[in-house]
Amino acid sequence: MPRLEPRAVPSRVMTFASPLIALALTALVAALILAGLGKDPMAGLRVIFLEPLSSRRQISEVLLKATPLIVIALGLAVCYRSNVWNIGAEGQFLLGCVGGGGMALWLTTQGIVLPKVLGLSLVLMAGMLGGMLWAAIVALLRDRFNANEILVSLMLVYVAQQMVNALVFGPWKDPQGFNMPQSAMFHASLHLPPLLERTRLHLGFVLALLLAVAALLFLFRTFRGFQLQVGGLAPAAARYAGFSARGALWIALLVSGALAGLAGAMEVAGPIRQVTPYLSTGLGFTAIIVCFVGRLNPLGIVAAGVLLSLMLIGGELAQSRLGLPNAMASVLQGLLLLILLGCDTFIEQRLRWSRPARHAA
Repeated sequence: MPRLEPRAVPSRVMTFASPLIALALTALVAALILAGLGKDPMAGLRVIFLEPLSSRRQISEVLLKATPLIVIALGLAVCYRSNVWNIGAEGQFLLGCVGGGGMALWLTTQGIVLPKVLGLSLVLMAGMLGGMLWAAIVALLRDRFNANEILVSLMLVYVAQQMVNALVFGPWKDPQGFNMPQSAMFHASLHLPPLLERTRLHLGFVLALLLAVAALLFLFRTFRGFQLQVGGLAPAAARYAGFSARGALWIALLVSGALAGLAGAMEVAGPIRQVTPYLSTGLGFTAIIVCFVGRLNPLGIVAAGVLLSLMLIGGELAQSRLGLPNAMASVLQGLLLLILLGCDTFIEQRLRWSRPARHAA
């Protein structure tokens, strides 16, 4: 009979092999699902995993979609390593869109044309401030009233969406927009510059990579990062060492909110260039999967962000070209996370086979 027993030392082989095994098993299960839907499994897998990488423009779209996922997931990694469960990054992302978009819209409508670096800096900082303020509500309620940060952060997502709707259907509505619920387009000086000609990939991707390096140094090379991780792994030991649990709570949530808000500001200043009621596409929730697939490690998060972006765009292509349901991308994301968690079991444990003992008559 098979049974699990603890390993004396965690398996280094499974630590690196687990994501690859999980990806292979996800592709296998996806092929079975495609066959069950009456589609050619190989054609479906080719469209989902290979078609988004078939041209320069499509690769740029994968990296564009990965940019906000990486930035949001980096902030979530700081939270989760501190044992603070921020589930509402989507709301903080939306408030970043409101903050950054509001700043860009004000500069545009007032006719204020600033140098590109200064104007974009104001937009991005306003987005970070919006995300921080939304995360500060969660931190305050947890700190003052011991409210559950999971429920509070999640419920605030819906409040944030209604705030966006109220603005674009009300004071921010473009009078020249043919009664469409959207703001005016931002001035060209407030658009993030493209990285590649004739693509939508912008400078935000480079900023996401720099933030990943900064997060790596903060978590593993600074005393404050060490404090946060000790508080997450061993709260009793952190209290004994004199580390402030309140400080860790506020730092984790404010950093996470700032990065989610920055992702929102980059989204409205990059590919969208205006504020619309359709900013919420689930990026904040997908970033949770990115965070765990990347093992809460900034470098792993970069790779996981690109992988999840590939699956999102591949799912959209499969929907249009093969007639698959639009939920296919979400199914693949959930499968990847579920299988990865199962594979991670074998990092700390091993499978043993034993014969059942024979009982005497």
